[in-house]
Amino acid sequence: MTALDSESRRSAQVTLFGVPIGDFGFFQSLLIPVVAGFMAFFLLTFLSIVGVSIYKGITGSPVTLAISYKYIAFPAAVVVLVVSLVAMLGLWLRRQRRD
Repeated sequence: MTALDSESRRSAQVTLFGVPIGDFGFFQSLLIPVVAGFMAFFLLTFLSIVGVSIYKGITGSPVTLAISYKYIAFPAAVVVLVVSLVAMLGLWLRRQRRD
């Protein structure tokens, strides 16, 4: 392998914030979207609880916090999970066909 081949292969790697994500194995390609889904769920749950609490404080309406789990955080986390799963498995399949 020449230096030109290694340079072209290095430039073809997919990176996210400087971290190469194109060389992950199958398990890592499944684990990363699950972690991203959990992180999105917990972050959006926190933000939606704060938002629902502010809304409840301003309007005085009897709003339950279950709204933040059922209708805001869970659907958004499922979308993050599905999108990242498709993207990561697409990268994994592309690498498997290349090798």
